[in-house]
Amino acid sequence: MRTIKTTTGASIALDGDLLAILEALYLEITVSRNFDRSFEDMMKEIRHLIDQMTEEERAAYMVESLFLNAVKYENDRADAYMRKLSSKK
Repeated sequence: MRTIKTTTGASIALDGDLLAILEALYLEITVSRNFDRSFEDMMKEIRHLIDQMTEEERAAYMVESLFLNAVKYENDRADAYMRKLSSKK
């Protein structure tokens, strides 16, 4: 299995698990800097990871990202609707 590395040297297996990449970003950028990071810091690290991927890997992770975001969006909408219904009681 192929791996990529963060700028801090942490390895990430490219096995199709988007959450593994998100966890690595969280640990290597957010936690390691004691939550003192910027939008630019995170974007720089994301670009660093993407630059190590092949076109096929990028496409696969984009599909998974869009899927997870669509599910999150649907859940947020359903939650807002349920709160609205609850407040009418």
